[in-house]
Formats: sequence, C-alpha cells, structure tokens
Amino acid sequence: MKKQLYFYITMIVAFIVYNQFFQVQDEQMNAIINILFASFLFLYIGYIAYLVLKKLKDTGKK
Repeated sequence: MKKQLYFYITMIVAFIVYNQFFQVQDEQMNAIINILFASFLFLYIGYIAYLVLKKLKDTGKK
C-alpha cells in the first residue's frame, strides 16, 4: 500500500511542478493537459480506495 501512496504523492508533486514551471504557452493545450492530469489523479485515488475496500473485505472474512 505504501508504494501506491508514494506514487500518488509523486504524481501530485509533478502536477504542482508542471503548473508552476513547465506550462505550455498555448492556453487550450495547457487546459487539456491539466484536465487529463487531474482526471488521472482522481482515477488513481479511486483505485487506491478500491484496494483499501478490498483489503478491508478480505480481513473481515477471517
């Protein structure tokens, strides 16, 4: 579980660094990149939640 959280934190830091230092000059392209990045972040947090719920379900059966 720690690997997933470290990867998520790394993605958040990459998102912040991109928005602070490496933005694309074209505003539309920058908006598309931000939307895709944020969508991937939300998808990944959903995946982490799924893993937590699966782990809780498995421990409840024992």
